[in-house]
Amino acid sequence: MNDPQPEGHVASHIGRRKFLATLGGAAAAWPLAARAQQPAMPVIGFLRDTSLADATHLVAAFRQGLKEAGFIEGQNVLIEYRSAEDQAHRLPALVDDLVRRQVALIVGNTPSSLAAKAATTTVPIVFVSGNDPVINGLVPNLNRPGGNTTGVSFLSSASVTKRLELLRQLAPKAAAIAMLVGPNLAPDTERELRDVQAAVHASGQELIVVEAASDRDIEGAFATFAQRGAGALFIGSTPIFNSRRERVAALAVRHALPATYSLREFATAGGLMSYGTSITDAYRLAGTYASAFSKARSRPTCRFSSPRNLTS
Repeated sequence: MNDPQPEGHVASHIGRRKFLATLGGAAAAWPLAARAQQPAMPVIGFLRDTSLADATHLVAAFRQGLKEAGFIEGQNVLIEYRSAEDQAHRLPALVDDLVRRQVALIVGNTPSSLAAKAATTTVPIVFVSGNDPVINGLVPNLNRPGGNTTGVSFLSSASVTKRLELLRQLAPKAAAIAMLVGPNLAPDTERELRDVQAAVHASGQELIVVEAASDRDIEGAFATFAQRGAGALFIGSTPIFNSRRERVAALAVRHALPATYSLREFATAGGLMSYGTSITDAYRLAGTYASAFSKARSRPTCRFSSPRNLTS
């Protein structure tokens, strides 16, 4: 099995040479003609803008989805892993590399899928998005995605109202609500920010918004929240925080800020409360969905995970 490499590595590669090596010495003795007759296994590109080291549970869920559809990595499907390691400007080059390797399809989160869509109109793209794929420009229509892009959406940003309601129950006397947002807001994330602003201002509270793009930024954001007297915290739905969930949750605890998150993984990492659909389920569905391309080499209609509310 070809597991993602630890942080600091761009990708792990499964090539023909490495795969044959896992079969043992007998493989080397196969006649060349017999080896040439073996059908080529489909190769899936698995791409993220954030670290793969923080996405092992998502990789496992994706593999499980493939397995449920009859595909096992290293046996009848290969996976090429790529990560931009929080450097979004590297995504186009990573996509180009996958296209050159003639992958059967590319699976990615929202930023990765947008980069893939900009680079190719022929390689199928299966996105896993916590935002609205139409607003973000991944597909023009939910019922008829068109083009080469389709996927699974778990719409974590759609839970704004409920998350704020729960936050008010936790901190009913909070005069100011803090919101941590990622850099270069995507259209759907901007909508989440507008929804939070409208709801907080309607309740007569102040909203303190700070943008963060790195660990240092996140540390500084919490210092700002403390200085300005924030009484509760709303974490924006963005991959950059998902990959730093332990740090974010620990800082919220350190600063005694009741916080609400969009993914259960934050609560598992020590966060106070999460509310939203399951990203793990979404990646499992993406695995079963990706298998359709490997079998039929055609693009099925767009598929969405069923909402599963999670509070803890």
